[in-house]
Amino acid sequence: MEAITEQALQRKYERLGEILDERGRRWWAAIEANELGRGGVSLVARATGISRTTIYQGMKELSGNRKALESEGKRIRAVGGGRKRLTEKDPQLVGLLESLVEPTVRGDPESPLRWICKSTRQLADALREQGHPVGRQKVCELLGQLGFSLQANRKTREGSEHSDRDQQFEHINAQVKAFQSRDQPVISVDTKKKELVGDFKNAGREWRPKGKPQEVRSHDFMDPELGKVNPYGVYDPTSNVGWVSVGTDHDTAEFAVETIRRWWQHMGREHYPDAAELLITADGGGSNGYRLRLWKFALQRFADTTGLTVRVCHFPPGTSKWNKIEHRMFAFISLNWRGQPLTSHEVIVNLIGSTRTRTGLTIQAALDTAVYPTGVKVSDEDLSKINLARDAFHGEWNYSIAPNCSS
Repeated sequence: MEAITEQALQRKYERLGEILDERGRRWWAAIEANELGRGGVSLVARATGISRTTIYQGMKELSGNRKALESEGKRIRAVGGGRKRLTEKDPQLVGLLESLVEPTVRGDPESPLRWICKSTRQLADALREQGHPVGRQKVCELLGQLGFSLQANRKTREGSEHSDRDQQFEHINAQVKAFQSRDQPVISVDTKKKELVGDFKNAGREWRPKGKPQEVRSHDFMDPELGKVNPYGVYDPTSNVGWVSVGTDHDTAEFAVETIRRWWQHMGREHYPDAAELLITADGGGSNGYRLRLWKFALQRFADTTGLTVRVCHFPPGTSKWNKIEHRMFAFISLNWRGQPLTSHEVIVNLIGSTRTRTGLTIQAALDTAVYPTGVKVSDEDLSKINLARDAFHGEWNYSIAPNCSS
């Protein structure tokens, strides 16, 4: 009987949801819940997707103001009516919130290196102290709109925290701002998690006919023909655009630099026609690790062919999730393909390339089927030919590679 009632409520809501305004939907849900009696609120919430809090609010409004219900036909809110958004009444709110979540330069809303280091309750309290009344739930909504999400530390073999971690963040922040002020390109690079190709379960849910979930394999054993893919990404925070190469072979330094080359060829050169330098922010391990000779050797070839002086800043051990690409691009790719089996290379490329955000992020993606063998050695002689200059501060993390004049 309950299932029949729930289906009936769903059909009603489908018909009325587009006609009623926000308050009308709230009041209708409250009336239906009252009519059903015990358990009515939960049943209406399941059938309509309207939150229990909203339904209880409707009940409170109806019981406290009967006259409002009687005159509802005369007072339907017109388009554009109602209270103004908090961000419209307080245009400084978003900028101040951004300044509070800066990792290094407190109070500087232009700082391009950001992560959340306070709870939403603390942030709301801090904003109220500055004369901007706001609740913690609104703070949470604004952070989501700005592209932030809760991030956890990822430990590495070197340890979860380096003694010069904060100083390195400040150094990266200064370099990024300096490049952006000169209209020189800045990119954040990293490898996304390897993905199985095939009809395997993918975390998350998507809208489908009720009772008809998409069927996938019960075990995640790699398909020998389709294998895995390595999505390597390049994110340009200045232009809010990204490039992803979906590799079918090994995730090596040569593959990483080839992805950067493809980004430059298809996107970077167009956005920065007068570029003479390129700043890369990357974590300290993996295919773009600061200890890899092949990474630097491949970057030298890139510098020689493009004429760009490449500057690299690595994040300290255990802090790779602070790299912008993680929460400004990869997070939205994962949202876009949640609950969608990655059945083929074409599906993966299309899902990545279709990722969009309200802040204007666009991504281009392409398949890279080239072979990238592992175990490639760079000799001492080849290493000596790299035109590398190390910074005085942690030269292993911060260095530049200029084009060789003889190339």
